[in-house]
Amino acid sequence: MKNKVIKIVLSIILFVIAIIIPFPNELINNCIFALSYIIVGYEIIRKATRNIFRGKVFDENFLMTVATIGAFVIGEFPEATMVMVFYQIGEVFQNYAVNKSRKSIASLMEIKPDFANVIREDNEEKVNPEEVKIGEIIVVKPGEKVALDGIVIEGDSMLDTIALTGESVPRKANIGNEILSGCINLNGLLKIQVTKQYIDSTVSKILDLVENASSRKSKSENFISKFAKYYTPIVVMIAVILAIIPPILTEETFSDWIYRALSFLVVSCPCALVISVPLSFFGGIGGAAKLGILIKGSNYLEALANTEIVVLDKTGTLTEGVFEVQKIHTEINENEFIKIAAHAEHYSNHPIADSIKKYYGKEIDEEIIEGAEELSGLGLSVNIEGKNILIGNEKLMIQNNIEYIKCEEVGTVVYMSIDKKFAGYILISDKIKDDSEIAIKELRKNNVKQIIMLTGDRKNVGEDVAKKLKLDRVYTELLPADKVEKVEELLKEKTEKGKVVFCGDGLNDAPVLALADLGIAMGGLGADAAIEASDIVIMTDELLKIVKAIKLAKKNMRIVRQNIVFAIGVKILVLILSVIGSATMWEAVFADVGVSIIAIINSLRMLSVKKV
Repeated sequence: MKNKVIKIVLSIILFVIAIIIPFPNELINNCIFALSYIIVGYEIIRKATRNIFRGKVFDENFLMTVATIGAFVIGEFPEATMVMVFYQIGEVFQNYAVNKSRKSIASLMEIKPDFANVIREDNEEKVNPEEVKIGEIIVVKPGEKVALDGIVIEGDSMLDTIALTGESVPRKANIGNEILSGCINLNGLLKIQVTKQYIDSTVSKILDLVENASSRKSKSENFISKFAKYYTPIVVMIAVILAIIPPILTEETFSDWIYRALSFLVVSCPCALVISVPLSFFGGIGGAAKLGILIKGSNYLEALANTEIVVLDKTGTLTEGVFEVQKIHTEINENEFIKIAAHAEHYSNHPIADSIKKYYGKEIDEEIIEGAEELSGLGLSVNIEGKNILIGNEKLMIQNNIEYIKCEEVGTVVYMSIDKKFAGYILISDKIKDDSEIAIKELRKNNVKQIIMLTGDRKNVGEDVAKKLKLDRVYTELLPADKVEKVEELLKEKTEKGKVVFCGDGLNDAPVLALADLGIAMGGLGADAAIEASDIVIMTDELLKIVKAIKLAKKNMRIVRQNIVFAIGVKILVLILSVIGSATMWEAVFADVGVSIIAIINSLRMLSVKKV
């Protein structure tokens, strides 16, 4: 870009010399204009020629070359030169804008680790992160990036997570904490046991999402591409007709109509649209990444602006997903009851299971556990010390014809039977997130017509949460298949342009995330399958990030529409003026380069996420 700026400056100096110095021979002035033109226009002429041989005839390089050389032919040396100068100035603005957008995304790429310090045979080795295996121990020193996902087994420190989550406040990391790759260790030394290979790690997946985001184009971008493909040849044909037919039918000179046709060509160049629309989406994806919101393509950004129905999972999305045992009712000894329950839930990683194991607080004896089987949407069946244990929800008891005492209190209830005889229940409660109520209000302010909750929890628990948050509808006691069915119904309810957005924390949500018009995975607690199935990933568990994403999408579409209307409006006006002979090439230059620069500057607003 530096070389291009030097050429532009040199060309302008020569142009000014040719204008202000009255050489005795006009040929000298014209030669200086020609030299100025060649310095700044050679690259464009070369591209146009090369593209013609490649079969890409009708592009902006071709239009500029034909228009300016034509202007030279009819003796309009100053205008031909300045058209090319202004066009190149527009190119400089375009390159600056694209580079600025790329840098916003490239900053996210800095999370990629260069190496990992792995302990092998009591020695510390610096290796490629891709060579580290699950179960190995890595050492992360102050100032280094965490190379792979894992669990802290030694040390404590503060972590900079801004590249992953958009949060500027460092997070504390202690023994037992799960650590995501891509964070930066700020002070203490950490030893981390690796839980995922590099290819499956958080940092690898984020980089893959960002790198492939531009390949999924929006309807607006596809429209502009098709528009330019057919529009440019039509414009060239009209220009040829303008240059030939009117002089034959009228007494006006060919020179006058050729000048009009050349002005028409300059105006018609679709640069403003071809550059500014993709740039807006590119900037939007980059701006979202700064906030810790990963959008997998501009098509999803465009769809998000039309959000009509928001469907939310309860646990981990509206609520914290941090459960605590509140009450135990049992027909046997309470210590024995909670011991059996904790052992039955040993292989489950569900937050409810974790709360039971945490309440038990003792070491699990895996030798007494046999034949653990997950019963989808119901619970677990497991043999402990030769006894069959069923542990799960109310439906599990009903399905197995077990007489049970129903808990009427609000909360999540886990029922348990021993050898098909009711043993008791555990009442567990979850807390609504602090930002859930604010997020619901903000969603309504952003024209979301319906906010609906789907949960596998009991009716009284789901309705209690829905009432507190003032949701429009709530569906409770749903199996994963039931959630899919409900979303299918909601897809039929929406308007033609409206979109159904589903947001979940990832536990059993992958099918629904894939089915909805837009699936948003809460990345902090989200399962890998959910992140794969989703269209947008929020790297924290903040529901307010959904609101920010919708606001950003709406801002993006406003800018795209502004650029389209402004560019087409100005071009149509100047095209008409060119045909009737009221516009010179100077107006034509503004209608092309000037409009492009204004549209590009407008697109750069997408990089400002502070105002979202």
